[in-house]
Amino acid sequence: MQMMRSISAFALALSLSVPSAIHADAPATELAKANPALWPKSASPAALISTKTEAEIGDLLAKMTLEQKVGQLVQADISAIKPEDLTRYPLGSILAGGNSGPYGDERASAAKWAQMVEEFRKVSRGSGAGIPILFGVDAVHGHSNLPNATIFPHNIGLGAARDPDLIMRIGKATAAEISGSGIEWTFAPTLAVPQDTRWGRSYEGYAADPALVASYARAMTFGLQGQVVPGKPLDAKHVAATAKHFLADGGTTDGRDQGDARISEAELIAKHAQGYPAAINAGALTVMASFSSWNGVKHHGNTSLLTDVLKGRMGFTGLVVGDWNGHGQIPGCSATSCPEAINAGLDLFMAPDSWKGVYDSTLAAAKDGRIPMSRIDDAVRRIVRVKFKLGLMGKAQTQRGNAALVGAAEHLKIAREAVAKSLVLLKNNDAVLPIRKGSRVLIAGAGADDMAMQAGGWTITWQGTDTKAADFPNGQTIGRAIADSVRAGGGNAAISADGRFETKPDVAVVVVGEKPYAEFEGDVPDLAFRMKAGEEEMIARLNAQGVRVVVVFLSGRPMFTGKLINQADAFVAAWLPGTQGRGVADVLVAGTNGKAARDFTGRLPFVWPKDAHAPIADPLFPMGYGLSYAKQTTLGPVNEDARVDLALSSTASSFVLRGKIAAPWRLDIDGAVSSRPVDISAQEDARQFSWNRDGMFAINGPAVDLTPQLSAGSALLLEWRIDEQSAGPITFALGEATLDISDAARSKPVGTVLQTYVPLRCFSEAGAKLGAVSSPLRIAAPKGFVATIRNVRLEATGNDIVCPRKAAN
Repeated sequence: MQMMRSISAFALALSLSVPSAIHADAPATELAKANPALWPKSASPAALISTKTEAEIGDLLAKMTLEQKVGQLVQADISAIKPEDLTRYPLGSILAGGNSGPYGDERASAAKWAQMVEEFRKVSRGSGAGIPILFGVDAVHGHSNLPNATIFPHNIGLGAARDPDLIMRIGKATAAEISGSGIEWTFAPTLAVPQDTRWGRSYEGYAADPALVASYARAMTFGLQGQVVPGKPLDAKHVAATAKHFLADGGTTDGRDQGDARISEAELIAKHAQGYPAAINAGALTVMASFSSWNGVKHHGNTSLLTDVLKGRMGFTGLVVGDWNGHGQIPGCSATSCPEAINAGLDLFMAPDSWKGVYDSTLAAAKDGRIPMSRIDDAVRRIVRVKFKLGLMGKAQTQRGNAALVGAAEHLKIAREAVAKSLVLLKNNDAVLPIRKGSRVLIAGAGADDMAMQAGGWTITWQGTDTKAADFPNGQTIGRAIADSVRAGGGNAAISADGRFETKPDVAVVVVGEKPYAEFEGDVPDLAFRMKAGEEEMIARLNAQGVRVVVVFLSGRPMFTGKLINQADAFVAAWLPGTQGRGVADVLVAGTNGKAARDFTGRLPFVWPKDAHAPIADPLFPMGYGLSYAKQTTLGPVNEDARVDLALSSTASSFVLRGKIAAPWRLDIDGAVSSRPVDISAQEDARQFSWNRDGMFAINGPAVDLTPQLSAGSALLLEWRIDEQSAGPITFALGEATLDISDAARSKPVGTVLQTYVPLRCFSEAGAKLGAVSSPLRIAAPKGFVATIRNVRLEATGNDIVCPRKAAN
């Protein structure tokens, strides 16, 4: 029996559970080996390859040194590289991740972005083989890194619109704005087909319907790139698209981000592959490999999928790029070394902060033959082919960087239309909507005047939590847009987040929903929507005062909202509509003619849950459901029982999730300890703590009852890595009990990722009162100690773990 359990990397903790549709006794590698003959056939357009261009690439390859070729296979993030580094390391590509901005400014202007890109480009043209860098960015719902850009609804809302022509126009507008900042490549569209919406990236998928996703894949690719033409590059207002994430990122067990899709090949093809042939046929220049796995094998290392299916059966002739250090999750690889990924069919490593190590290790593997020269040359050819098609090569290079394209009026108009078309009406009893002209209207709730809530993740920053209305002066919050429309119709309107008023309103529009999130932070244990403190009481108060209530629900997924639906006279699923709040007002508020400018046309892109369980077997509303002013019905009371233990799942199971403090807990820290987000196996999936002097940090929050977990034999699990040791005791505390874990923390070499289990019974025996715990973790250590923490949670483990000793007083 041991108190500590360690693993060399989190990726190695994967356990494979084989579905009944697959032979359980087959090796994992066989379960994840595709048969290309079963897959849909497609082909990149012949226009992607011209005899003249291929000859030029051949001449380049003949002149390039091995160092220059390997450099083309590596992509670094702007936060970890300077333009002058390219004179020593001839990299092929640069990206700006979700939290990276020019010169460290996340709110830089389009002109600053273009200036920075050109600085990298200039050095790359003048060094090595003279091949310009390819610059990529996550522009996933408009050019969402830029203030003043046009921010469209996230993909889930666009799926509700069911309008491929609209998608094409959005792609064209987005491409123009990306180009306006001097950039030529976006990591979009996402072609995931989410099956379990507990997944935190569900809103990046258009729908659970593979056919709808396929139609949108074609439309968005054409929108972003335009029609590819033989012998000519894309014009200056178009950019390269990326079909991602290949494959089944939306099909993982329990909706776990970067998880494992434990499904048959037939299901993999039917549900998750349909968007890729459509994008490839439309000319998509790039495809991004998924972090996730298929039956235990990481996609970054699956030759049968990347080479045999994607490049073979599907006829893809562009480049395959990895995801953020995703190659490092392949068994036997690390973030800085993975020849297996290139051999499997990856062409371009996304090595944001690991690029130097990746370059050196790949060069060594090419020299000693672990990567065949034919594979190196093929990857370079594909990368340079894309650069030719983007107009980066040759003397007459395509000039991008017209900042006037960013936030153009015609783009904002499209976004407003998209918002209106994305709204889904689930309830409208007694025709409370549209709001009649001349009405007195209160706009309330946390989302009434909150640009971050309506824009969601991937807006200015990765998680989108600090987006402000001031970032988008060309946009409107939902509350302000509704208020303007009500006043224009002769009514009165006021915004009050807490729902208080002086004069009784006729109607209250209550805007509530999820706080912003992106990957990692967005994964949830169930589909229950948990209202913020006071929100349920506010709506109940409005009901008791005889005020008609319209709920506008902001979320990145359908959620269990039974009580909220029952409290509302009308309920609108608004998803994450972006910055153009007027699109909401266009549908909700009647004009002077007594009619709204637009009717509801949105339909559910996913089923809506009847309770909080997932996957959803028995929905409240089916996919495709949606009311309109022309199609009215009365909705009776719906189920209010989540059928899960809301208190347990929300407050008493997870304290830190992928480096972020889980709600409702908070991190209390002082000058003794400093912290910053870092990577362990994915982008900012952990937080590093450095002890500047002897001291402690704490995770505190509401008092919760942990006695049920004590009875179940649960343990506190800390997933962490010791980065620097120092002399002195290291202690864990929970409630009133403090335990010394110094021996365990020093049992493995620095840099080893550990899983430390401390049973709750150990804390109980040491004096913790588990009936009311408000401080589930405090870590004290001496000056100089540095540790990186990924997850802290309770996990049922049984009672076979030895307790650490009680800390000295």
